[in-house]
Amino acid sequence: MYIKQLEVWILCVFLVKNHIFLNLIIMKQTYKIFVLWLTFVLISACTSINSKNTCSPKKEKTAATNVELGIEYMRRGKNDIALQRLKKAIDFCPSFAKGHNAIAVLYERVREVEKSEHHYQQALKYGPNNSDIHSNYGQFLCQQNKWEKAEKHFLKAVSDPVYRIPEIPYTNAGLCALHNKKLDKAEEYLRKALQKNPKFPRALYHMATLNYEQSHYPQANNYLLRYLKIAKHTSQTLWLGIRIERALNNRSKEASYILLLRKNFPDSTEIQLLNRY
Repeated sequence: MYIKQLEVWILCVFLVKNHIFLNLIIMKQTYKIFVLWLTFVLISACTSINSKNTCSPKKEKTAATNVELGIEYMRRGKNDIALQRLKKAIDFCPSFAKGHNAIAVLYERVREVEKSEHHYQQALKYGPNNSDIHSNYGQFLCQQNKWEKAEKHFLKAVSDPVYRIPEIPYTNAGLCALHNKKLDKAEEYLRKALQKNPKFPRALYHMATLNYEQSHYPQANNYLLRYLKIAKHTSQTLWLGIRIERALNNRSKEASYILLLRKNFPDSTEIQLLNRY
């Protein structure tokens, strides 16, 4: 009964808004800390441009509804039900790029790499100019340590002049470059992300991190302060702040950050790092 009620509610939202928006943010510490920031990449948020969908409008609408339901179940951690919905969407409309994109993200999430790759290829086949698909696939390729291929898809994602959120693929490209120890590229793409959206928290945080690692402590502090004007502290930002303030020999501010970290994130990995610092 709960599931049916949920589906009715989601369907109503879909009919009113008629769009899909979902973020998967992949981060790790140094790149591996980055997975903590994003739970989903963008699955789909706008109509596909130059789509090669061959389904009837009725079948496409049914497929789109099932994709919306599948995404909502993914948000709620109900991957088994999400998979059923996304498979149903593709059954209704095998050429629906958004359905392949969504199920590719789900398979990536549960580490079924081959199935994820297959559906990304199908998504690109039927939605070759969909920036969200290229952004997601770039993330996927980066996780497979395929930097050169990933970069091409990130750049394809931002090549659309009317793409509404280019800061996301630019930031993801920066993090992927950082993961591959390409510091100049990382800085280039993170700067481009902030040119597109000066208040994008992820790009600000990672520019602060990058500057800290390059021993540019005043610049690192400036980026962190810009981040704090628009977002709340996390255990990662507090840990970064502690190290920046110690490098700047600002013991009072360092102590303030330490107090906040111990109070608000007592069981975090950063507390363990602090204890060994």
